[in-house]
Amino acid sequence: MAATLIDGKAVAEKVKAEVEAEAAELGGVRLATILVGDDPASHIYIRHKHADARAVGIYTDDRRLPAETTQEELLEAIRELNEDDSLDGFLLQLPLPDHLDEAAAIAEIDPLKDVDGLTPCNQGLLLLGRPALVGATPVGVMRLLDEYRVQVAGRRAVVIGRSSIVGKPMALLLLQANATVSICHSQTIDMARLTTDADILVAAVGSTHLVSADMVKAGATVIDVGMNRTDDGLFGDVDPGAAELAEYMTPVPGGVGPMTRAMLLANAVKAARARRAPLASRGH
Repeated sequence: MAATLIDGKAVAEKVKAEVEAEAAELGGVRLATILVGDDPASHIYIRHKHADARAVGIYTDDRRLPAETTQEELLEAIRELNEDDSLDGFLLQLPLPDHLDEAAAIAEIDPLKDVDGLTPCNQGLLLLGRPALVGATPVGVMRLLDEYRVQVAGRRAVVIGRSSIVGKPMALLLLQANATVSICHSQTIDMARLTTDADILVAAVGSTHLVSADMVKAGATVIDVGMNRTDDGLFGDVDPGAAELAEYMTPVPGGVGPMTRAMLLANAVKAARARRAPLASRGH
C-alpha cells in the first residue's frame, strides 16, 4: 500500500491562521529582513517572506544593502535592528557575499530577535533543552509529525545531514521528543544499514534521490527536506519510489517547504511574545 502523503500546504495554512490570530492579539508584530547583494534566488526568497508576513498581518521592514557592503557596515545594520524596540524579530538572508564573515554576522544578532534560530545563544539553548527560537524547517517537521500523530517517543529516528540550519537542530528536537537518534553524513559508512532501521527518516542534504527506495524501512515515516532544482524539475533527497514502503511521506514540492515558510511567521510571533514578557520570565 502506498504511503499517506503528508500535506504540508494544508498544515501550513493552519499554522498561518494561528499566527494571524496571535499577531492580532498582540496588537501587531513587526518582522525585518536584511539582504546583501544581488543573488537572484535570495531576492525571490525575500519577496516571498514579506508577502507571507503581510498576508497574516505581520508588518515588515525590507533592508537592502549593496554587494560591496563591508563587514562593519553589515554589523552596524544588524545593531540598528537589535536596538529598534519597535521590531520583534529579523533575519539575515543567506548566503552572504563571499567577502563577508557569515558566522560573525549571525553572532551579532540579538537572540531574542533571531527568528531563524541561528545565533550561538539559541543553538546552545536548544542543545540544553531550554526554550529557544529554533529554525523554521526543523520546527516545521516536528509540527508535521504532531499533526499526523506520528509516534516519536521510543522510536528510532535517523537524520541524514548535519548542518546547523536543519540536520543538527532536527536531531536535537527528535531527541527532546524521546526518540533514539542517529545522524548520517558524508563520512557515514554503510548508511543504508542505519536508514533501514529507522522508524522516522529525515533527509536533509540537498542531493537528488540520495535515499533510494531500498534504504527505507517498511512502515517508516519519511520526511524529505531536500529541494533540488534540476533541468527535469524539482526533486527531493528521497526517491519517490520509497512511498511504496513508507507509511507516511512528505512530497516534494508541497511537503516541508510550505511549513518552513509558515513556521518562520510562527517564530516571529514567538519572538514578539518573549520580548513583551516580563523580564523575570526571560530568566534575567
